[in-house]
Amino acid sequence: MTTISAPTGAAHARILGVGSYRPSRVVPNAELVEAIDSSDEWIRTRSGIVERRWATPEETVQMMSVAAARSAMERAGVEPAEIDCVLVATVSHMRQTPAIATSIAAELGTDHPAAFDISAACAGFCHGISMASDFIRGGSARHVLVIGVERLSDLTNLHDRGTAFIFADGAGAVVVGPSETPGIGPVVWGSEGERAELITQNVDWLTWGTAAEKGLPYLAMDGNPVFRWASFAMAKIGQEALDRAGITADQLDCFVPHQANMRIIDALARSMKLPESVKIARDIAEMGNTSAASIPLALDRMIAEGRATSGETALFIAFGAGLVYAAQVIVVP
Repeated sequence: MTTISAPTGAAHARILGVGSYRPSRVVPNAELVEAIDSSDEWIRTRSGIVERRWATPEETVQMMSVAAARSAMERAGVEPAEIDCVLVATVSHMRQTPAIATSIAAELGTDHPAAFDISAACAGFCHGISMASDFIRGGSARHVLVIGVERLSDLTNLHDRGTAFIFADGAGAVVVGPSETPGIGPVVWGSEGERAELITQNVDWLTWGTAAEKGLPYLAMDGNPVFRWASFAMAKIGQEALDRAGITADQLDCFVPHQANMRIIDALARSMKLPESVKIARDIAEMGNTSAASIPLALDRMIAEGRATSGETALFIAFGAGLVYAAQVIVVP
């Protein structure tokens, strides 16, 4: 019987560098309140959001991704030609095909890597981190570029009182590479498709194409059940990620959850009984909810501010439309 040769990968993988891009336009709550008959105080109390970033026409999904990726590669000390795979987590690339990852890879000057998009909503970046780690340890790649990017302002109904103030734009990227010691813990991920309608696009593209009114489809959400699910069910997922990584909450240095809602972040920290020593990312106050981009954006900010330092442990946990979720412990680059 013929034996097939098996690839040989690295013993472990880790994040080598982080980069991000924040759009230039700052949108305060005051700019949105009239259309939804609301107030700055109501938005802050409900979500913790003070302002958010919206992209200009020039700040496309590709442009923001390339900027974040270049920063991540520079910090990782990895040249474009060394990238073997490009994974882009996004729900706001408006073409069904081709994947935006291919164009990003070409603009970066990479040497024809595998390149594809991940559609896992707000959990897409964490899915990408797990896949990158598996690729490297399995021998399919040595360096993987993982990007989370969104232009959710294109999919926001400014008159929807439940969502108009939530969504925002931006990009974050990491380079994942080989490591002599574990730098990315086992992933805990899954889906609850029976609840898929809680967060969804209001109309599919085929229906939209034949509709009389041509406003772009927008994101719709049933906020209360999503809040309850994320605040409590996801705490169990976070704890399982700690358990699989072999660490306790007392050994955790940083908590970098998906920046969906400040109240959800606080509820998760309480439910997991995180000690006060754990530094918590709260990028949502200035950035809003950037879906797949929120975790790398928040991590990059913590590193820039000196709140997360190289060698520390951080827990990622993300959740969103689907309903999907993913969590893992990583070592800060």
